[in-house]
Amino acid sequence: MNNNLISVIIPVYNRAWCIKEALDCVLQQTYKNFELIVVNDGSDDETGQILEKYKDNHENIKVLFQKNRGVSASRNLGILNSSGGFIAFLDSDDLWDSRKLEVQFDYFMKNKNAVVCQTEEIWIRNNKRINPKKRHKKPFGDIFVPSLSLCLVSPSAVMMKKEFFEKAGRFDEKMTACEDYDLWLRSSLLFDFHLIESPLVIKRGGHCDQLSSLPLLDKFRIYSIKKILDNGICDRKKEICAVDKIVEKCVIYMEGCKKRFKMEEYFLYDCLKKEMEKKI
Repeated sequence: MNNNLISVIIPVYNRAWCIKEALDCVLQQTYKNFELIVVNDGSDDETGQILEKYKDNHENIKVLFQKNRGVSASRNLGILNSSGGFIAFLDSDDLWDSRKLEVQFDYFMKNKNAVVCQTEEIWIRNNKRINPKKRHKKPFGDIFVPSLSLCLVSPSAVMMKKEFFEKAGRFDEKMTACEDYDLWLRSSLLFDFHLIESPLVIKRGGHCDQLSSLPLLDKFRIYSIKKILDNGICDRKKEICAVDKIVEKCVIYMEGCKKRFKMEEYFLYDCLKKEMEKKI
């Protein structure tokens, strides 16, 4: 493992419309000691041809192919094939400022105890800049409790030492959404999250193929919180916060089940809610 090498991992599925921009913003980084690992998750558009052309022209690009298994499996495959002492993710529809890797690497050099840090972002929705709401404000330090409500760490903004995954594990491949919420939540019980306040990421959204636009996200968040509670890995104060949040999310999800006439699922989550209420 090369301790100063940064392994940049881009998972991609049918993103021919934007993958060139993502690749270019990595290749234009001021910090040059990186390898770029692109995991083609079974794309059947022109993504594969674009990646092959880039790989032929850039020796530090590695392209991996797998049958479509989802973003968690794609990121995990990239991690397993990485050689760097640091890992940085970039979603294929996001962009980086050219100084992003340099600023984060310098931060780690000055803060030796830091294991994971993220930067601020600029949000673009449907080609217009928007301001995140107060509830999206990025926390730092012990982020477990604020992270129970929603995902407050962006994959495209985060960088971590490779030891992060040795202790926290990798992305849960059972989750087709909220896989990042799950990883940041359980890892926040192990590490403080550091924050660089410069907006070095352009986070683009509003397009129809976004995973974050999938319905039923609370179902995955309930699953994630319950895993933590079942493992008994948080102290009593955090356990109470987690129980309160899972009860709240069960109520929301049950309302959705009722509207969709999924009564069997409704009663399943009602039982879970009652089970959790006994823990308070």
